[in-house]
Amino acid sequence: MNSQTLCGVRRLAAFSALLLLFSFPSNAGTPNVAPADPKRYLSDIKALTAPAMEGRGAGTKGIVRAAKMLEERYKRLGLEPAGTNGFFQPFTVTTGAALKSDNFVSVKGPGGKAELRLHEDFVPFSFSSSGAAAGDMIFVGYGATAPEFAYDDYAGIDAKDKIVVMLRYEPESFAEKSGRNGLTQHSQLITKAINARNHGAKAVILVNGKLGDGEEDLLPRFGSISGPQDVGVLLVQVKNSIADGWFKGAGKSLTDAQMQIAHSGKPNSFALPPDLQAEVKVDIEATHATVNNVLAYLPGKSDEYVILGAHYDHLGRGDSNSLAPSQIGKIHPGADDNGSGTAGVLELARVLAPLKGQLPRGILFMSFAGEELGLLGSAEWVKHPTHPLDKAVAMLNMDMIGRVKDDKVYIGGVGTGSTFKALLEEDEKQSGFKIEYSAGGYSASDHTSFVAQKIPVLFFFSGLHSDYHKPSDTWDKINAPTAARLLNLVDEVALQIDTANDRPNFITVVEDKPAGSGGSGYGPYFGSIPDFAQVETGVRFSDVRPGSPAAKAGLKAGDILVQFGDKPIKNLYDFTDALRRSKVGDIVEVKVLRDGQTVSANVKLEQRK
Repeated sequence: MNSQTLCGVRRLAAFSALLLLFSFPSNAGTPNVAPADPKRYLSDIKALTAPAMEGRGAGTKGIVRAAKMLEERYKRLGLEPAGTNGFFQPFTVTTGAALKSDNFVSVKGPGGKAELRLHEDFVPFSFSSSGAAAGDMIFVGYGATAPEFAYDDYAGIDAKDKIVVMLRYEPESFAEKSGRNGLTQHSQLITKAINARNHGAKAVILVNGKLGDGEEDLLPRFGSISGPQDVGVLLVQVKNSIADGWFKGAGKSLTDAQMQIAHSGKPNSFALPPDLQAEVKVDIEATHATVNNVLAYLPGKSDEYVILGAHYDHLGRGDSNSLAPSQIGKIHPGADDNGSGTAGVLELARVLAPLKGQLPRGILFMSFAGEELGLLGSAEWVKHPTHPLDKAVAMLNMDMIGRVKDDKVYIGGVGTGSTFKALLEEDEKQSGFKIEYSAGGYSASDHTSFVAQKIPVLFFFSGLHSDYHKPSDTWDKINAPTAARLLNLVDEVALQIDTANDRPNFITVVEDKPAGSGGSGYGPYFGSIPDFAQVETGVRFSDVRPGSPAAKAGLKAGDILVQFGDKPIKNLYDFTDALRRSKVGDIVEVKVLRDGQTVSANVKLEQRK
């Protein structure tokens, strides 16, 4: 959705004059508070997106500066520290990978031994395993096993303990057979790597193959393609000109081998000459950083509390999650995502701070780190809460609230609290907003971590736009006056929950089967919610959707999936790949680790919405 754009700060004064017309009158049971100030709000977004903040990426000095800014603001407001180290709750995240000193590829043949040059002739991928492999090479076409297209590059080929050479992308016939425009999941490097590993290969060498008009035979930048921390196989890319020499010993060329697949629509896999022996060594280490949730408390008259939260981290200078890959290296300021929500928490802290000790319940202000890496900050807090979880009455999360268009606002989680729908429908009449509600509390933001703990949630969101996860998500596109109106709504809702005689009961929402996103989809419906925190092997479930196939099979939050049918599950990418290779109606035996014991269950996969 496109966003309404402001021309500049000069318009704020005029909008500020109108603000009081849209502010909510206080209910008899809620105290009077000042309305949110759009000028202060926009000033905080400017500060959070300043060049010195470096896009607030994990591991940057900028995110440390942002955390200090939040800490200082909470201190000035007289709020109580609510972290484990003052206002901070530190935790460690994996930020990526770094090449160490011992990476090489060499091929020994009749003409001698050729050692390839790092970054010029070859480059490892950041999610490769570390280690060494040596031996015979096999050309496996596109490295695809696609039974839905009656195609398998590994048919009749023994890849066990071999080094497999494969092409980028996928056979041209897949587009026609799939009936869709665009590539299928078989074109994805992760899918190719997992498939090679599951066929027993020790290493994968990727080549670009046929190039388009004007396209150069370039190697990817190390770290520019996303993946797990360790895909379970050595993985490098080599330039066409290098690989083409390997094919000549078999009386072929790389181009000929690829064209045969294109013309026949069938695999063309074969062993490269046995007198060619390859050696691959990859030496990678994961990089880590300590980041901080920033937590402040406004005490009330009881030990119960309402949470107001937002994540303050973003993509730094861009990473594999950037939607402007050609601009990776340029600061991604994240004004809307999520400078808008972070500034919202600060503004609500300002207007509510004078009520210290006066409200029936306290308010816990939460600024999360690690959201862009997989909701890690909120997951850390619910695992190691700094206030008792059972005293949390509700969690209100703000993520991308700064670009409301046509007064349309999205509020999720409305079905998770017994009092929420009636409360919001009454407030909507006074707000001037056109609100689109959803009952469920699961989505790609931090409130999801609280749903898993049976805490009612509300998620405030103004919609996606074309600047999402790009350097163009800048402060001048924030609709500050309307965002301030939305903060008044959030404030009113929070105070109504806080001052109500009874806390809302958590309601388990049985949602429609979610739709997959992206052209290739995610396969049949399983129903688990992954915990993105790193485990040694497998996929931990932070929760299981009620009424889902996983729930019907008895799987639970905290289970660690390690086997799906005949496929080992080492990470979320393995799980996604296995699910995509399954069919609706399949009954799959899965194995999970539960309290140190292996538990088996049969899951009947269902159709997605």
